[in-house]
Amino acid sequence: MRGFSGCVLDLMTQQKGEDGTAMSKLQLSFACALYDRMLALYTGEVKPDGIDLNFIPIDEPRPIFDRMSGGQEFDVAEYSSSEFIQRFANRECPFVAIPVFPSIAFRLGFIAINRKSGIKSPKDLAGKRIGVPLYTMTAAIFINGILKNEFGVDLSKVHWVQSAMNTSGSHGQPTVLPLLKKISVEDNATQKTLGQLLAEGAIDATLGTSLPNEIRSNPDVVRLFPNYVELDKDLYKRKKIYPIMHLVAIKKSIYERYPFVATSLYDAFVKSKKIALDKLFNLRAVRYMTPFLMREIDDIWEVFNGDPWPYGVEPNRQTLEALVHYQQDLGLIDKPVKIDDLFVPTYG
Repeated sequence: MRGFSGCVLDLMTQQKGEDGTAMSKLQLSFACALYDRMLALYTGEVKPDGIDLNFIPIDEPRPIFDRMSGGQEFDVAEYSSSEFIQRFANRECPFVAIPVFPSIAFRLGFIAINRKSGIKSPKDLAGKRIGVPLYTMTAAIFINGILKNEFGVDLSKVHWVQSAMNTSGSHGQPTVLPLLKKISVEDNATQKTLGQLLAEGAIDATLGTSLPNEIRSNPDVVRLFPNYVELDKDLYKRKKIYPIMHLVAIKKSIYERYPFVATSLYDAFVKSKKIALDKLFNLRAVRYMTPFLMREIDDIWEVFNGDPWPYGVEPNRQTLEALVHYQQDLGLIDKPVKIDDLFVPTYG
């Protein structure tokens, strides 16, 4: 393993030629949503050492994943955690990853049911028709893993219906690896959204990264877990599972040629996140349209000891181990992978 001094040497070599004259910084494209934790990188308030970062803001993550998986269009990008692990485990991954997580989200509040479906408890999901944007998406893997392991839900006879939640058609244009288990899944062939199918009873439930719009207008469409906040907090306090949706992927060809980029980018992401967190905690003039932000900040200190968005492997080890376990259990990978092997060294 190269030491940090090796990374610094690479950085110095990149910045100066053999005659000692200054050279231009390494130009890298970076595709990511414009999250608050990324804003300082976008504005240039934070600049990665030795890198001229072309931040390309794309608010919908699915197109970023599709463009990376299908054509490696960006040098660095926000990327699906489950897709990276699946590709890594199957040795079909043209990327390396650093333990920076642009998107983390508790997910038990994202399960909707139709009251008329007969679903009264989580175990009633067994044998039902459930809509999901993509069976292999990280949110679905975490939700299904938690349903099976924490609530005893038998998912073996669930029939999955795939399509976008609130628009007609597919959820992006994913390039996904084949499943290792036989799963009962079909693509929604109608022009209706999953939310519309749920409202009319053609499917019994939905889960994923969003709720159907109908939950605001149709009294039959409700959350499976009305007390989702308490359940998510309990799961975190018991098992430290805080679902990591996305990580940061770097094209392997770039990392192998310029290994310093991992440390440089990691350090910059950490600085950018700290700036965002400081602004979040400043309540003199509320920055965000969250009426009870003070209460949310109290929760951040009570539950997360002041850092609701930890980067690095160790603070997220139990979450990452759960994701690997769920992926194996649900037929995406055939054997576990070591968490430390998933990420290149950052020396942060």
